[in-house]
Amino acid sequence: MSPIIILSLLLQIACCVHVVRTGRPLYWVFILLVFSYLAVIVYFIAEVLPELRHNPSARRAARSVRARIDPEHEKRKADRKLGLSDTPETRRQLAEECLRSGDFARAEDLFANALKGLYRTDPDLMLGLAKAQYGQGKARETRETLDTLIAANPGFRSTDGHLLYARAVEDLGDPAAALHEYEAVVQGYPGEEARARYGLLLKRQGDLAKARTVFQEILTRSDALPRYYQRDQREWIALARSELASLSSS
Repeated sequence: MSPIIILSLLLQIACCVHVVRTGRPLYWVFILLVFSYLAVIVYFIAEVLPELRHNPSARRAARSVRARIDPEHEKRKADRKLGLSDTPETRRQLAEECLRSGDFARAEDLFANALKGLYRTDPDLMLGLAKAQYGQGKARETRETLDTLIAANPGFRSTDGHLLYARAVEDLGDPAAALHEYEAVVQGYPGEEARARYGLLLKRQGDLAKARTVFQEILTRSDALPRYYQRDQREWIALARSELASLSSS
């Protein structure tokens, strides 16, 4: 049987199954079985595509694919919006896209210029500024920005911000203070990065027993959590496994 016919049959069957499972009108089954490729194309455009546009998972998948194909798309879109309307919000949107693309210098400029007037102590803008500064290796400026953020917004909480603060303190050569910050942030951090960095600093400071405990905790926690979590945290899980092997052989 021709591969073209086999593909047509597979697509027709898949569409017919979709018709039945989603409660579409059954006349679609007749159309799909009679008109082959043309019917599949029409069904996809008329029934499947609108559904995908309103499906959050499908939209996330589409954004992920588009980001791989055209990583600058969202940045150009945000740049156009800023050109049409220069507001703190449009500056924030473009600044966040600059952060994602690694353009930290421009992100810092955008965040700094958005922190004016009513927004001069906005915690999200200040956190974005700190991320942009850290991305350029400005650990001291990062810590100062985060200190100012907390002073102006004492009720603000951000696990990402807290981890960033711990990393800035570590980079500034204050391991004791950094250990204190890491120890605090790991209590509520949603992933394994904070624990991994805490374990690495413990190892560098010579506290090998505690470092081993932290790395083992990463593996124990991840083994008990769903596969999607393990996929998302695979970088830090692999690091913990490697460090444990290194500590065991030393």
